This record gives sequence, structure tokens and C-alpha cells, in this order.
Amino acid sequence: MAFSESLPRKNLLLMLLRELMENLGTASFAISGALAALNKRLDVFGVLVLTFATAVGGGTVRDIMIGNTPVAWMKDQQAITVVFVSYLITLFFRKYLQFFPRTLAIFDAIGLGFATVVGLQRGLEAGLSPSVCVALGMVTGCFGGVLRDVLLNEIPLVFRKDIYASASLLGGALYFAFAAWDMLAPLAATLSVAAVVGVRLAAMQWKWDLPSPK
Repeated sequence: MAFSESLPRKNLLLMLLRELMENLGTASFAISGALAALNKRLDVFGVLVLTFATAVGGGTVRDIMIGNTPVAWMKDQQAITVVFVSYLITLFFRKYLQFFPRTLAIFDAIGLGFATVVGLQRGLEAGLSPSVCVALGMVTGCFGGVLRDVLLNEIPLVFRKDIYASASLLGGALYFAFAAWDMLAPLAATLSVAAVVGVRLAAMQWKWDLPSPK
């Protein structure tokens, strides 16, 4: 009886953690999009558009791929609130945020980590195989940044030599590796996020690149 009662508690913990991760990932991507727009000297409406596109772009592509329509942000006003609050915070504190040259990249890395795991878990809920879930996590983590860079007329990070999508794939694979060690899903998710963010930041710090075809 005690074991059966613990299952709903574990599921509730996992749901709360995923919601927290989703909000943190949305906020991190929103801030990175707003900072990128401010660096390009867009007006306040342009900054808002880019903030929103960066924050929800990956999740929108993910939901369309798995047939979860209307997509998540259309059904959950909380996501829109998180985006708008992040937009206002970035505008009000832009001088302090832009004082640090890597602020945009750090928020982008944090968003990549959270979005990767959230996308992976959405795939598991849809009954997809582990390899497809890892790919779905990468899509969720990367396509907001792709949309941001395309709108700013830049080559997206995922198409350069930067360790970006590969960090997402590694984090997704580690999620299932941690799960195979009988770790609790919340712990596996937390470690996977840390791995994605850590690899991405380490790659920026020590200039790690993927090999070029040349």
C-alpha cells in the first residue's frame, strides 16, 4: 500500500520539476532572444517578437512533430506570461546584462539544457523510442535559437562548428544512461541539464569545435 501511494508522489514530483524546467528554459531563451535583438538595435516591438520566437520556437516545432496541437504555449497562458516578464526584465536591466560579454551565450546554454530534457520527456509521454526522444530533445533545445539567428540574418549556431546540438544530444543520451542506473527521473533530468549546460559552457571557454569537412 505504501509503495502504491508513493507512485503518485513521484509522478507529482516529476510533473513539478518538468514545469519548473520548462519555465526556466522558456525564460532563459527569452532573455537570450531579447539580448540578441538589443545587440542588433531593434525597436521595442522587434525585441518582443524576437524574444517570443526564441522562447517558444523549439517547443512549437516539437509539438507539431508529435501532433500535440494546439501547441503548448497556445494552451498555457503561463508560458506567455514568462516570456513577457523575461522581456520586461531584459529591457529594464539591459545595461547590467550587456555589461557581461557572454551573458547572451550563458542564458542560451541554460535554455538549451532545460529545453532538451523537457522535449525528451514530452517524447516519452508520447510513447516514442529513446533515440527519437533524444532527437526530439535536440529539436526542442535548438530550434528557438535557429529561428532567432535566422530572423537576425545570421548563420545559426547549430549549423556552425560550435558544440551546440551535439551537447544537446549528449545530454539526452545521458538521461537514459542515468535512468538505466535506476536513478529517480528528477535526478536523471537534473544531471542531464547540468551536462548539457556544462559541455556548452566548457566548449565556449576552451574553444572546442567540431571538425570541419575541410
